[in-house]
Amino acid sequence: MIIPILAYGDPILRKMGKEISKEYPKFEILLENMFETMYAAKGIGLAAPQIGVPIRLFIVDASPFGDDEEYSEEEREFLSTFKQVFINAKMIDETGDEWAFNEGCLSIPDIREDVFRNEDITIEFYDENFKKHTEKFSGIVARIIQHEYDHIEGVLFTDKLTPLKKRIIKGKLSNISKGKIDIDYRMRFPNIKKKR
Repeated sequence: MIIPILAYGDPILRKMGKEISKEYPKFEILLENMFETMYAAKGIGLAAPQIGVPIRLFIVDASPFGDDEEYSEEEREFLSTFKQVFINAKMIDETGDEWAFNEGCLSIPDIREDVFRNEDITIEFYDENFKKHTEKFSGIVARIIQHEYDHIEGVLFTDKLTPLKKRIIKGKLSNISKGKIDIDYRMRFPNIKKKR
């Protein structure tokens, strides 16, 4: 089932996600709904808070980058198959040079800005079978994970922008929260009652 994605301004997007256990009710259905919702919105990542569930769960599918000529053949092969569920994730380390990449977010449609993030991460998480992993990721995969991890911490990519950039996009953000935006996927807006 495709679930409406919460728009900028919804208080749930600012909540710190709660850890969950294997006994979390209807977990498989939630996960299935998240993947369906992410694909319907043409996303590469989605965090549970973005669909109104403030828990420490996010999903990543980097396969759209598998066709990008910017990456080596080996990198494209890895990207084209990288699909991962992250439960109760904990960032252990963020290292390497910070680099800019033009990021967007399904909760903040039509706004893309350069965000600086570290090149390499080490993250501890549980997969969809609640098996524990500690893994290192680099480059674009690390960035997607960092972006989604921020969501379970109540942080949005716009928080990482300079004060000047924040002032420039303030009006656009206000319009998003009021539903004054043209989008082709379902969203729920904090300042209007109807769903689109």
